[in-house]
Amino acid sequence: MEKYSIEPYNEGDSVSDFRKEEAYLRAKKKVDTIIGFYWHLAVYLVVNIFLIILIGMNSNQGFSGFGPYATAFFWGIGLAFHFIGAFGPDFFFGSNWEKRKIEEYMDKERKNWE
Repeated sequence: MEKYSIEPYNEGDSVSDFRKEEAYLRAKKKVDTIIGFYWHLAVYLVVNIFLIILIGMNSNQGFSGFGPYATAFFWGIGLAFHFIGAFGPDFFFGSNWEKRKIEEYMDKERKNWE
């Protein structure tokens, strides 16, 4: 039988533990979202390669035209939205991109004034 020590209640510790737990849960959810996107990407590639080959080999037009690529195109739109949902819109520009660009253009304007 294990013995547990009883420590005095410290309100600051419980709040800190709660915040750490909350941060962990947010991070875990973010990682799960990213893993979900990568699974979606893998399935997209496998299925669409198969469909493009299958449709291209069995159609009169072969691999020309939009037919063999239609599924990949429209599914790709959904995949793009999943990417934005997983990585956020700041993925391309970064979190401080807008601020840096404003400062860059303000610096150019200052040089023109001098």
